Amino acid sequence: MSSRWAESALSWWEEAGVDTVVGEQPRDWLAAPALAAAKAAEPAPAAAPAEAFPDDLPAFQAWLAATDAIPFASPAMRRVAPIGDPASGLMAITDLPSAAGELFGGEAEALLDRMLAAIGWSRETIYLAPFSPIRPPSGRIDKAGVELLTRAMRHHVGLVAPRALLIFGDACSRALLGMTMTQARGRWHEVETPAGPVRTLVTLRPQELQVQPKLKAHAWADLQLLMEELKA
Repeated sequence: MSSRWAESALSWWEEAGVDTVVGEQPRDWLAAPALAAAKAAEPAPAAAPAEAFPDDLPAFQAWLAATDAIPFASPAMRRVAPIGDPASGLMAITDLPSAAGELFGGEAEALLDRMLAAIGWSRETIYLAPFSPIRPPSGRIDKAGVELLTRAMRHHVGLVAPRALLIFGDACSRALLGMTMTQARGRWHEVETPAGPVRTLVTLRPQELQVQPKLKAHAWADLQLLMEELKA
């Protein structure tokens, strides 16, 4: 290689802005600096601990009535408590209280009474709880709120430990089973709780049956499954 060629090459690199000699080993110049890479390797901060729920049913019911942790909790928001007999062996869940501050209210409540009477039960002899004790002004709860209420409901069901759980409607089915009401109804499932799995059936809400009376046949089929399970 001639010295003139070498001088020409060096001159070209100098004009290109290269003014530092580097090693012969390849290097990824686009990689993050060592310090940044070290920071990236550090473990992420620990997530906030999950809400600790009381470990007996009366204390948990008192927690539902007073906690600020649930969505839309404030002194101005009315809370609806579970009703009925937790020792009955049958627990039912609805999504949100009615706008009037009742678990169902109005004609939906009357229809629920007829549905339960058809299989030999009543609101007083089952244990009936809302997924959320508070009805949001918009009727909607965000993802974080649903996740908290789902954990709380799993804990609630575990404390009650019913022989069977009846879920009303799509929202509760999605939260507790991960599937729509249409996908879930007509067959048995299990809801996982801290106390173990609980046999679970999904059916239509009385409010939906009021709007579409032809669906009552589906609800009746679900209730017959429930009746067979509880008689076994």
